[in-house]
Amino acid sequence: MPRSGAEARRRLRQAALELYRERGFDQTTAAQIAARAGVNERTFFRHFPDKREVLFDGEADLRATLQRAVAEAPEGLEPFEVLLHAFRESARNLENNRAFAEPRWKIIAATPALRERELAKHAWLTDAVAEALRQRGLGDGLADLTARTGWAAYQHAVQAWIDDPAQRLAVCLQRAFDDLRALITAVPSGLARTES
Repeated sequence: MPRSGAEARRRLRQAALELYRERGFDQTTAAQIAARAGVNERTFFRHFPDKREVLFDGEADLRATLQRAVAEAPEGLEPFEVLLHAFRESARNLENNRAFAEPRWKIIAATPALRERELAKHAWLTDAVAEALRQRGLGDGLADLTARTGWAAYQHAVQAWIDDPAQRLAVCLQRAFDDLRALITAVPSGLARTES
């Protein structure tokens, strides 16, 4: 039996991950997760409101990290540079938890109910990033557009990192933001206006 709340939480997360991989999300119950973790079901619900939330543990910490990193980014950076700075800060925790992050990502991708929950969580995080950008003086519309576009680049980078274990997440982030800048500044030849 785990002695601390943090240890119980860690064991519940690990047990859930194992069971979701073995049986699938829909076929796994909170009671089974608790039993695998060596705690009772009441302990499970003391830590998580439902079995979906086990995979989204740490979202509040991520939100706080992103907001703080946006606020503390050096002055004079362009909005996307501010976001790249913030995402690099949050990426450290993800890289340190790759053993959980990678299978988690795959379980979510394979489970419609989890993808729906993930979209809601991403909207919540994107709104937090947009608010942090507004606090830096960016206008409402531009803050929202920057946050949503930056979040898409972040997700693209995380997927590239999951797909290639040899890559560092920081490198994938830099590449995604470089590609985003190139995309923004490029004028596709088919769309270029011709002078008459």
